Amino acid sequence: MQDPFNNQNDPDQDNNDPFAGLPIPPNYARIVNKENRQVRIAKVGVSWTTFFFGPLPSIFRGDWYNFALMLVIDLAYGLLLSMLGVEVVSTDTASNLALILNAIPSIIFSLYYNLMYFRHKFYTGYEPADERSKALLVKAKYWKD
Repeated sequence: MQDPFNNQNDPDQDNNDPFAGLPIPPNYARIVNKENRQVRIAKVGVSWTTFFFGPLPSIFRGDWYNFALMLVIDLAYGLLLSMLGVEVVSTDTASNLALILNAIPSIIFSLYYNLMYFRHKFYTGYEPADERSKALLVKAKYWKD
């Protein structure tokens, strides 16, 4: 398979790894669990899908821990705004403030969700699968060398 990202992935590097020749974008990292040989590929950096769709990307990744965390924080933040009397459905300029206040959790989670995902995976026994992924994770301060 031709590598459209020009990562110089060598398909003959590891014959036991079915993902060895898979072209991976430069901002994606591969992690592997050595015990059960599960491989995960995820983006390093800002999670735009989390910004636009909230906790749904964590469901698609099977990341129930971070899904529950985001859901509880979103609900608590919504209750706090409700208790403070911030209304989203109105026609005055206060509704603009309400929309901005409602976007704050989405912005924060989009900046930190991929970090939270990788850190949880590292806690459960995953580690970088190759040197390129390890260098990327160390540079982004997701993995401590």
